[in-house]
This record gives sequence, structure tokens and C-alpha cells, in this order.
Amino acid sequence: MRFWLAVLRQAGRNLRQTWPSQLMTLLTVSLSVLIFAFFYLVYTNMISSGEKLGDDLRLIIYLEDDPGPQMREQIRRKIINFDDVEDIIFVSSAEAYERFAEQLGGNKDVLEDIPKDFLPASVEVIPLKNLRSLNQVKLFSEYLSSLPGTLKVQYGQEWVERFYYFTRLLSIVVFLSGSLLILTTIFMVSYTIRLTIFNRQAELELLKLVGATNNYIRTPFLIEGVLQGLLGSSLGIFSLFLLYQWIKAHFSGPGLLELFSFTFFSPEVVLAIVTTSIILCSAGSFTSMQKYLRI
Repeated sequence: MRFWLAVLRQAGRNLRQTWPSQLMTLLTVSLSVLIFAFFYLVYTNMISSGEKLGDDLRLIIYLEDDPGPQMREQIRRKIINFDDVEDIIFVSSAEAYERFAEQLGGNKDVLEDIPKDFLPASVEVIPLKNLRSLNQVKLFSEYLSSLPGTLKVQYGQEWVERFYYFTRLLSIVVFLSGSLLILTTIFMVSYTIRLTIFNRQAELELLKLVGATNNYIRTPFLIEGVLQGLLGSSLGIFSLFLLYQWIKAHFSGPGLLELFSFTFFSPEVVLAIVTTSIILCSAGSFTSMQKYLRI
């Protein structure tokens, strides 16, 4: 008990003596966590939204003519030979006409003088949920284009490609911001601890001469690193939460946030970010001690 009381007093003394650099380090850690957590939050929500939109993904094969029973079975077999799918729906020209008329609602009068077979027959292929990567969808679309009697295959190519490219870009940004978090956290904490060690070099040497153990000298600096990681990451996450609430309050309603369900981090993710920050700050503290205390 006495050991920990003495260690805590030493840690408090270190913080008081170097509070300007400690404050700068705290703000740097908070900003680094905020930047990383912001991009990671956007990335996770985009992935979640993509999975939800992917549930409605279907590839539509437009055919030259209405297929007969034998042709339908042949098309079904060829589709399943490529990969298992959730469902295959054949839509005749007449059914396509009826769907179109329902979509027009009160304006369906415009179809009175138009023949009911002016729309092509089609096959709607609903892929399994595991068929989601852009390359897989592209390959599947190219394969469906080779089926007999196919005019065109459509699945919202441009939107799907832009979405996947955007999520790929976000993953790169998350990786870079995570690297920035690691580098800045370790560097700033190491620099701050180094200043503290320089300021107390004579005192630390005296403690060693009178028999102070390595743990007694080392632990206060580790506590500083843990506090920097805990407080810095907590401040960064809290700032992001306030930003999230502000965006939600000012941009709710019809629009982007109505189309996509954006949510904040789960408690498990918040705990993981805080724990990682503590580990990184402790590592920075430990690195400085090993290099400059020679203990």
C-alpha cells in the first residue's frame, strides 16, 4: 500500500511540474483519436449501409423474347451452374406491363394506345448475401450476359461501383489515420516523459543510490502514460459523440441520413479504442524509460 501511495505521489508531482507539455500531449492524443475514430465511424456505417442495400441487390436480365418452359429451365440451370442464388424470378412482357402501369398509378392512361408487349421479358436474379464483392457481381453480370437470348444485364452498375470504390478509399483513410494515431501517440508521450526524466535526472540518480527499486522509479512514468491514453482517448471519443449528436440533430429528416441508418460505436468498440490508446501511450512511456533511465 505504501508503495502505491508513494508512486502516485511521484506521478502527481511529475504531472504538476510538466503540466504544459502534459496538456499538449493530452490534446494531441485526443485529436489523433478523434480523427481516427471519425473516419472509422464513417467507414463502419458505410459498410453496414452497403450490406443493407445489398439485401435488395438483384441482377435483371432483359431477354429478346418471352422464354417458354424449356428455355426457362435451361436459363435456370445455367444460372445455378455459376453460383447458388437466393431466387430466380421470370417476368413476362405482360407482367412487366402490369408492373409499369402500377408504378404510374393515376397516370397509367398514357399506356392506353401502347401495345402490352412493348416491354421486354426479363429474369430477376437475387444473389445470395455472400455474393457481394464488386468483382463477384461483375463476373456474375458478365456470365449472365452470355446466356441465350440476352439483350442486356442491369444491376445499377455505376452506383455499385462508386459505392465500393468509396468504401475502399475510406478503408485506406482509416488505415492512414490509424497509423497517424500510433505514430503521434507514441512520439508525443515519449517526448513528454523524456522531458520529465531530464528535469528529474539528478533526483532519479539519487533515488537509485539510496536503494530505490527499478519498479519504484519506472511505475510513475507508466502511470503517466496510462493516464494520457485513458484521458486522451476518452476526450476524443466524447468529442466525436458530441459531433455525431450535432450532425444527427441538424441533418435528420429527408435526406442522406434518412436513407442510411447511421449509428455510433458500440460499447465494445469504444472500449477497444480506449484500450489501444492506453497500450500505445504506455509503450511510448516505456520506450523513453528504457532509453534514458538505463534501468
